[in-house]
Amino acid sequence: MGKVYVVGVGMTRFEKPETRDWQYWDMVKEAGTAALDDAGIPYARVEQAAVGYCFQASTAGQRAVYELGLSGIPVYNLNNNCATGSTALMAARQFVEGGIADCVLAVGFEKMSRGALGGGSGAGDFSTSPVARHYGIMAAAHGFEASPPTAQIFGNAAREHMERYGTTEAQLAAVGAKNHRHSAHNPYAQFRDVYTVEEILAAKTVHRPLTKLQCSPTSDGAAAAVVVSERFVDEHGLRDRAVEIAGQAMTTDTGESFASGSCIDAVGRPMSRAAARQAYERSGLGIEDVDVIELHDCFSVNELLTYEALGLCEEGAAGKLVESGATTYGGRWVVNPSGGLISKGHPLGATGLAQAAELVWQLRGEAGPRQVAGARVGLAHNIGLGGAAVVTLLRKA
Repeated sequence: MGKVYVVGVGMTRFEKPETRDWQYWDMVKEAGTAALDDAGIPYARVEQAAVGYCFQASTAGQRAVYELGLSGIPVYNLNNNCATGSTALMAARQFVEGGIADCVLAVGFEKMSRGALGGGSGAGDFSTSPVARHYGIMAAAHGFEASPPTAQIFGNAAREHMERYGTTEAQLAAVGAKNHRHSAHNPYAQFRDVYTVEEILAAKTVHRPLTKLQCSPTSDGAAAAVVVSERFVDEHGLRDRAVEIAGQAMTTDTGESFASGSCIDAVGRPMSRAAARQAYERSGLGIEDVDVIELHDCFSVNELLTYEALGLCEEGAAGKLVESGATTYGGRWVVNPSGGLISKGHPLGATGLAQAAELVWQLRGEAGPRQVAGARVGLAHNIGLGGAAVVTLLRKA
């Protein structure tokens, strides 16, 4: 199997829902056009499209990419909860790697409603929810409170981490402070305000110990990537734009997610650990080779859980790691230079591709004031309850 590259990326600014007069197809036209322009190729060269979203009707992917062109290509509609964007990227990579196509467009978008996400129970019958098993684990261990369900299950994971390892509320807040600080330099971010740890701790509690400034918001936005074969890179003189997908893996829940009765496992640390291990094996790279990371900080605690899953530190040591400054500029890695989900925003279908866009810019040296000096290898981590975890290793060609 030949190498696979990303040669163009684009995204919209992530916006608070209902604040910009646009539809999801407007978002995709903006992000997709930017990615194609970045690659320097017309839509007519795209042979397949993988489109991810969670909250629109069937064939919304077609409605969206038709704004880019009516070329009759196959369009695949994908939904994998919060890991939808990286699922689209993975599908595109597999189409190219398998020799099905030389040029595939991966797109993710979301037009969301204001307010916290629910528990996935649709009309209200929670027993039919795709995540009923996950919330059942939570309810058995912690009961069910009146706070938003997603904040509740992650907040309870934070409580477990604090009880088990001595992690402090200030260490959780340090994740939020870091990511808000990073987003100040990102023109695509929904929020660009900077907060101290003390201000984050003093913000409104969503589900103890998580405050509002440690939780990702609902967002509108889109992101896109042009994924191509090595032959396409060479035929079109795109070597200077090309970033290799050096390794990628998706995992879903196993018995380990539920056997312990722990929210830490139910929200996906075992999935993330397994995906990272597979991606490292496939790429021949390890966490020691990585310079810059975009990971799924839907809540501050998930960034800490992901440090441990990816191998940045030993299990239980993530609070001390973020407190040490190892995951910001001047440290060993720069994690979420974009501001992450907490500050950049989290339109579910777009998130994984926005992570890829940030890493492509970083590895090309095009990230402006966010630039991580000398970045050569990047890692993206995207996870969704229900569940799916995708880890992607990117390397400058």
